[in-house]
Amino acid sequence: MSLLQDSLKLYLQKFTRLRQGVTKYGPAPHKPILLLSIIEQFEKGEIHQNQIFISPELVGVFKENFALLVTTGHNPDFFLPFYYLASEGFWFVKTLPGKELNAHIKSFNVLNSLVDFAYLADDLYALLQVPETRHLLKSALLQRYFPASTHQYQQSKTLGGYLHDLEKYILNEDFAIYTPLQQAIPDEEQVFVRGGLFKKLVPQVYNFTCCITGMRLISNHGFSMVDACHIVPFSRTNDDRVTNGLALCPNLHRAFDRGLITIDQQLKVVVSPAIAENEANAYALRKLEGKRLNLPFGAIHYPAFENLAWHREKVFKG
Repeated sequence: MSLLQDSLKLYLQKFTRLRQGVTKYGPAPHKPILLLSIIEQFEKGEIHQNQIFISPELVGVFKENFALLVTTGHNPDFFLPFYYLASEGFWFVKTLPGKELNAHIKSFNVLNSLVDFAYLADDLYALLQVPETRHLLKSALLQRYFPASTHQYQQSKTLGGYLHDLEKYILNEDFAIYTPLQQAIPDEEQVFVRGGLFKKLVPQVYNFTCCITGMRLISNHGFSMVDACHIVPFSRTNDDRVTNGLALCPNLHRAFDRGLITIDQQLKVVVSPAIAENEANAYALRKLEGKRLNLPFGAIHYPAFENLAWHREKVFKG
């Protein structure tokens, strides 16, 4: 127990003496915000081993915490602390094979293309698995860096938060909840968060089942063989609600994207006449002609008719 206590003393000191770059707005708050966000991931049981991935949930919580706690004009850039926290001696970044990090990383997409995961010093990882020591480290960060906004942060966390609100928006359950944290044209990090939620929530509302074939396969390792397919590309509309999505197995996802199949006004499959295939094959597209979609529970999750009409007009090879 004394070793744990010694480690706690050490990290209470380290957490309150973080190296913060100074800008025109004052000391940069990014490192303490990232540490708070990681602690929240431990609290929610979302970190099961000493590997911290750049996930939509982590980036989303970082942005939420930044909005709740930071009162200066700093930009809520996730990629900055994920890279620079390595200077503190307890944070390490493992790159993908053949990749390396350098000080010229200036965007989220560049960072995400290089990083496999980050990991913590073993003694800090052990501390963050214990609720009592985790709470002490979290309180130290809040008191040291954000004393004026801690109360607002704690209150807001009991009301759901940014990710909760964004999920409701993507599920089409509350259009008006599109929060000020969103921009008219989302930046790289917002696109990553929203795209990750779209990929998770579309299969979820379809019960992880391909809405055309009825195929449902979930691995014991936690992945599904059903994709979230945009009806109208996100790049055209910035629309990542489930009403702009279909749950499709990978081959039909590709066929839909290339206009080889579409969905008519009766929500039935239409197959392009401009294809040649072996129609005797059990997986021939032509066998799907006229098949009605298996729809999710709740009409608010149904694919929007205007999106399907756009696909018929602009993508389908009729």
